[in-house]
Amino acid sequence: MNASTLSEVFSYRQKTCDLLDTAGLAEAVHEDGFALIPGVLSPSEVAQTKEALDRLQPFGLDGSSWSELNQHFKCVFNRDRLWLSYADRPGIIELAEALMGSDCHIIGMTAWKSGPGYDGWRVHVDQVFVPVPESVFAVSAALGEDRTFQLPVWICTAHFYLSDIAEDLCPTYIIPGSHKSGRKPERGEETWNGHSPEPVLCKAGDVLFFRSEIWHSGGKNTTTDGTRYLLQVHYSHRNIAQKFSPWPWQFNPEIIATATERQLRLLGKHPESNYG
Repeated sequence: MNASTLSEVFSYRQKTCDLLDTAGLAEAVHEDGFALIPGVLSPSEVAQTKEALDRLQPFGLDGSSWSELNQHFKCVFNRDRLWLSYADRPGIIELAEALMGSDCHIIGMTAWKSGPGYDGWRVHVDQVFVPVPESVFAVSAALGEDRTFQLPVWICTAHFYLSDIAEDLCPTYIIPGSHKSGRKPERGEETWNGHSPEPVLCKAGDVLFFRSEIWHSGGKNTTTDGTRYLLQVHYSHRNIAQKFSPWPWQFNPEIIATATERQLRLLGKHPESNYG
């Protein structure tokens, strides 16, 4: 299937969530490890952001360590007011705060362009802080409880898709519920409890919000002329370090001068607390 024909035959393969249903979104992240949210961006916002991505020039740690066909640009919030606005996108920031606290912040923001021939990435997790036995997630019918343990959410990523995603245009693959494995996959391990990765097919303007422990991978670009445009916003608990580069890090004074108080907090302006 050609990526350009997505709208003609499209249907979501995973359940979708309402952007304004914060409680439902948070429950999906806890239970399934992700929330797929249609229509977060308008077509004009998608077009404007793609144009901004095309204008980006690499510096510092930008580029790609594994493929010349995959361009990425780090900490784009520091380059243009447009990018900073994605740090607290309505509906998405409320979800981040519901999961990681009203003092959560961003630890990074990366824009991507993945061209024809890009080979994708293997099944992995972004971060598992404390491995736990899978058995702790088992349902305890005897006690009448829905669950025996709920894994805290420490890091999440919002994928803002700026292209229609078909199976031939770098879909994100996920294994729903795999955060309940309590561990990261071994190298070469492609399934969990008999479940294989599912491609997340979606439309430009949709968002996939997922926790760091879910097993996922990046799909290949097998089109002849399509490029996947993507923005990632990475959120974390207040006590997790921000990963801003290049070092030594310096904020763009023009960005700081126009940022709201909420945006400044997301950039790291926190009140005094333990450790600092």
